[in-house]
Amino acid sequence: MTPEMARERREQMLRDGYCLIPDILSPEFLLELRQESDRLNDTMEHHPDTKYQGTHLGIRYEDNAIMQRLAEWQPARQALEQMGFGDFKHGGGLIVLTKEPYAPALYWHQDWMRWNDPLSCTPWPQTIFLSYYLEETRIENGCLKVIPGSHLKRMPLHDQLVTAHEQGARFIQEDHPIMFRDDPNQVDVESEPGDLVLGDARVLHAAYKNQTDQRRNLLLLWHSRPETVPDYWEGEIPQQVQDRQPQATYAGTRIPSQYLQA
Repeated sequence: MTPEMARERREQMLRDGYCLIPDILSPEFLLELRQESDRLNDTMEHHPDTKYQGTHLGIRYEDNAIMQRLAEWQPARQALEQMGFGDFKHGGGLIVLTKEPYAPALYWHQDWMRWNDPLSCTPWPQTIFLSYYLEETRIENGCLKVIPGSHLKRMPLHDQLVTAHEQGARFIQEDHPIMFRDDPNQVDVESEPGDLVLGDARVLHAAYKNQTDQRRNLLLLWHSRPETVPDYWEGEIPQQVQDRQPQATYAGTRIPSQYLQA
């Protein structure tokens, strides 16, 4: 990735809350990951309460050398470094998020769990997801859709959603009038095999249903960074962030607080 491309992608992450990095996986490693994902999907138990998210198989790195290699994949690590995101470090596991044939859509949600913390209003990302797509992904087989800028700006949808995942959204009906509807501001993020999509945990996102008879595999990792101002940041720092008490304890919640303004 050229310095110009890296800067453009960082600017897109800051502005829109997501970006796509193409061809991050080599063809050989892509095939290996696809075969391993299929093996895991065929041999591990699928939990019915994650039907909207996908198979949602949690993998520990110490149990799977192939997924450990993905967590340490140098082209991805280099891309993060080039973007100024080199201080992001991955957590302790990986999730296989496969949409089986004809699997339902994923509802609108965001994944930030610290809305009581003033870090919620940083103009830079603190926690990001890395989604490695193993197949060509289009609307027909369940591509991602996002609402650009929703990580920094409160929108009516924020206050209409059922709280994400195990807090409630896993148990809604497939005809829910709000959780699955199209949004006029959404962008469809179609991808090619081997592409990497980065997203701010705060950005509103969802995925289409899989309308095909083929699996759509992706591998999801979470990365977080220190609670400091990034080296690349040259803009204003919100007063709430400046006044934050690093030693304070902030109760976790997925519900957007006063730190997300319209």
